[in-house]
Amino acid sequence: MSFILFMRNSNSWKLMEEDFLNHCFIEVKNKVEATDKNSPSQRNLFKQGFSFSGLSRSEQLMIWDYIWNNSSEFWLSMQSFLFLEKNMKNKDFLTLSWDTIKKWQNKVDHWGKCDGLSKIYTKVLEIIPDQVLQQLKQWNKSDNLWDRRQSLVSLLYFSRTKKIILPYETIIPFVAELIDDKEYYVQKGIGWTLKELYGVYPNKTLKYIEKNAKRISTTAFSAAAEKLEKSDKERLKKMRKPAR
Repeated sequence: MSFILFMRNSNSWKLMEEDFLNHCFIEVKNKVEATDKNSPSQRNLFKQGFSFSGLSRSEQLMIWDYIWNNSSEFWLSMQSFLFLEKNMKNKDFLTLSWDTIKKWQNKVDHWGKCDGLSKIYTKVLEIIPDQVLQQLKQWNKSDNLWDRRQSLVSLLYFSRTKKIILPYETIIPFVAELIDDKEYYVQKGIGWTLKELYGVYPNKTLKYIEKNAKRISTTAFSAAAEKLEKSDKERLKKMRKPAR
């Protein structure tokens, strides 16, 4: 089936099929390839705009969705992310986009893509928590390591950037489910989540780390302990020694 885009042109509607979307894809791809492969340069490229940047948000989303789902190149995919990032303060847009952008997770094959989406998903979580939590619970039990990582990092991302924080009791089961996970990037997600959780629920989180001191992996502990008081960190290190 053709991916169909309705685009306003001269006060009338035109039916645009996949050839238009592919045209947009090639335009962005060529510009990305001609630009230095680093974040500042790629961000500047996005700010310069594209031939379709004057379309409505919903129309642009269809284009960026096509690009994300048809790209195998990291920096090309990141242009799609930058579109979401630009619009992440628009609650109505995020709500209406959720059914589309949650599927972007299916194309994640790199921690940078995963955490980029986390920045967006955590904002949607504040707006429609029940819907997003339902999805995070599915990812938490997924066979895909990037889904499992996403189920953790999206909960808090950088907690200082969040206006609404979920209860500790809602968050900690996601950690508990994956505490023994063998994947490195999932363990990094465990550590990240415990670190951010400690920032908002220090007493409860410290007790959890103490209780599981011998189970938490070295990878997760190194991140989780970053914000701990020095005395607590040293005490926990001593508790962990017999298990290492």
